[in-house]
Amino acid sequence: MDDVRRGRLKVYLGAAPGVGKTCRMLDEARRRAARGADVVVGFAECHGRTATEGKLVGLEVLGRVRCGEGEEMDLAGVLARAPGVVVVDDLAHGNGPGARNAERWQDVEALLDAGIDVLTAVNVQHLDSLKDVVEKITGVPQDETVPDEVVRRAAEMELVDVPPERLRRRLAHGDICPPERIDAALASYFRPGNLTALRQLALLWTADRVDEALQRYRAEHAIGGVWETRERVVVALTGGPEGDTLIRRAARIADRSAGGALLAVHVARSDGLAVGVSHASLVRQRRLVEDLGGSYHSVVGHDVARALVEFARAENATQLVLGSSRRGRLERFVTGLGTGERVVALSGDIDVHQVTHERAGRGTLPPSRRRTLSRARMIAGPVAGLVLPVLLTLVLDQLRGTFNLTSEALLFLLAVVGVACIGGVVSAVIASVTASLLLNYWFIPPLGHFTLAGTDALLALAVFALVAATVAGVVDRSLRLSRRAARATAEAETMSSLAGSIVRGGQTIPALLERTRETFAVASVELVDEMAGTDGATVVPAGPGGFLVLRGGALSSSERRVLAAFAAHVGSAVERARLAQVAAEVEPVKAADRMRTALLRAVGHDLRTPLAAGWAAVTSLRSREVRWSDEDRDELLATADESMAKLNRLVENLLDLSRLEAGVLKLKLRPTALEEVLPAALADTPSVEVKDVEAVPEVLVDPPLLERVLANLATNAARHSPPGRRVLVTASVLAGRVELRVVDRGPGLPAGGRERLFEPFQRFGDTDNTTGLGLGLALARGLTEAMNGTLTPEDTPGGGLTMVVSLPLAERGERAEAGGGAEVAAPGGVFGGR
Repeated sequence: MDDVRRGRLKVYLGAAPGVGKTCRMLDEARRRAARGADVVVGFAECHGRTATEGKLVGLEVLGRVRCGEGEEMDLAGVLARAPGVVVVDDLAHGNGPGARNAERWQDVEALLDAGIDVLTAVNVQHLDSLKDVVEKITGVPQDETVPDEVVRRAAEMELVDVPPERLRRRLAHGDICPPERIDAALASYFRPGNLTALRQLALLWTADRVDEALQRYRAEHAIGGVWETRERVVVALTGGPEGDTLIRRAARIADRSAGGALLAVHVARSDGLAVGVSHASLVRQRRLVEDLGGSYHSVVGHDVARALVEFARAENATQLVLGSSRRGRLERFVTGLGTGERVVALSGDIDVHQVTHERAGRGTLPPSRRRTLSRARMIAGPVAGLVLPVLLTLVLDQLRGTFNLTSEALLFLLAVVGVACIGGVVSAVIASVTASLLLNYWFIPPLGHFTLAGTDALLALAVFALVAATVAGVVDRSLRLSRRAARATAEAETMSSLAGSIVRGGQTIPALLERTRETFAVASVELVDEMAGTDGATVVPAGPGGFLVLRGGALSSSERRVLAAFAAHVGSAVERARLAQVAAEVEPVKAADRMRTALLRAVGHDLRTPLAAGWAAVTSLRSREVRWSDEDRDELLATADESMAKLNRLVENLLDLSRLEAGVLKLKLRPTALEEVLPAALADTPSVEVKDVEAVPEVLVDPPLLERVLANLATNAARHSPPGRRVLVTASVLAGRVELRVVDRGPGLPAGGRERLFEPFQRFGDTDNTTGLGLGLALARGLTEAMNGTLTPEDTPGGGLTMVVSLPLAERGERAEAGGGAEVAAPGGVFGGR
């Protein structure tokens, strides 16, 4: 056997029974047979489905062997037949007594070892690693499982996926199980929530399998680089036109992996870095980020590179995307490392992407930190003050005789003005002194000698110094004004970003405080009512009686101004939240007033009708003017009795509802069998069919109250059922609770009706206004919740409404008590009926 090629295993994985695994598997078998492969069917479970059985036509189906009370695949027969491909359904099936192997997956392993390719199918709930998860979701234990490793070793795996609603329709149409089991299946395992959860489990398990295949491929091909599959990508925005390109590039990076997150950040500099920033561009880019599923952030920082890296680390980012420098080559040569290079140096284990764009290299020299002049200009100014006059002197010496002294002096003055524009006051003074000395030595007679005693020499030096100082002052003032404008732009930009969240109402107060902490790069931000215990913290007023307290960071004066303005916005948000809370407190009063009005309107008719009928019957009986026959007298007495009984039920419902609202209804909970309650509850409701009730265990309830609940639900279902259609009552156990279902085939709920179904004095589908106060479902829900149960509506497949009563199981200790009961007070609450 060592020389035999191991067979290839193909697994069809499904989220639940009925998704179509067997059909898909048999279709593949037929395709392979049509291509000339030797295909046999070792075991196929058709469950009596005609469509599935039809797919066996034309395929060779091997016989089965008897094992215990059932039939199993004839493993020995398949091995003797030695086909090229064998179909073996239900991989997780446990074989009966007497079989060669205890599990069918062991039979499949034997077939693979014999070199036979196998097509098989399994549901996700049968994977050994998911057994407990599936049981927790569905409440159904899984006795038959298959080791995950068996499925993982499959050469090929195909996920067979069907949306939950389509699967439920298949079930309702009888395509999955026999008709007598449809209602129970819909009520338990095939609930929409269960199917959605199982579907997600199957998708995630398959995704992990794909990831394992990727890792195996990398190992086989010696690929050593990192292939990130889950990313948090931060994109740095400057407010320039290149931002759209960077955002889309970062979004593509994030989309390459499952669960990738996109975060855009703009560093607002309060010291002049806002040169080249377009607020309109930032607003547009923020919308683009949010449209792509990302989030936008704005932080304040003096050092852009450090602020970007700190933000990325705080957000646990794996990649950082920023644009190539807009500085030209000369600017980069003069100023040295830019923001991008410094980000790379500080990034550590964060991958940095520098994306080229149409503005790259076009030139924009951002002002430096904390200085009016950049560091480059601070260096270039004095150097120019020394070098430029010397160069001008050499040029004029070569052109001696071309210009007169006045022209030469003006040229030196022009050089001093140029140096002042470059380097400011200090550089201008250096240039003026250098130019005066050179002009005096080379161009003012006697040439080749310094002559400072003369009036002309002194005047020239004074003029040079005055002009240089004046020009340098103008330049310095213009730079300060530019810096102030940039600071105002940055502050306005930060305020717009922070306050915009408040205006849109998209963030809660805690989220706004977190945004403040993030923006100003501090350790913590609190909103307090008093300033006690705020030593060493930055405190700013935030509306009437409130203060923002920032700890763990020093703020500049400009940042404090921004913070003070934003704190006022936070105070406004707090005030709006307070007003919203007041409005919310008023809403129950308005609801109570509406309920009171509805009650008065309903009582005006519904109590008067049985009262009037009973009164008329009694008055007629008391009349001495008419001689009533025994038959008439009995009819009048029956009318009076029926009217008084109806009146008594209405009053009891109102009293019970009021007791529930007040929380004073006393309950006596004890273990109770449903057979004990159902006969009395359904006595007054005709055409009711009861199924699957005897097998369920006892529940912990108050029997008279449960009887009231079921009577109201059955009456409501019968009222809305069409003529000739019976109300169905079934029970099942799910996740440690008993679910009792009352099913009608009526018109169901109108659009939006589910939200108002349990409100008192609501009636759906009644046109004659004679069907009661509309308290049935409101009271049923209140009593159910008082007994620690739930009452929820579901759409009946095929039309109608199903009311699901979920009740707790009675514990063993409680069952053992002989007739014991626990008396408790039902909690108060707001209950809402069809």
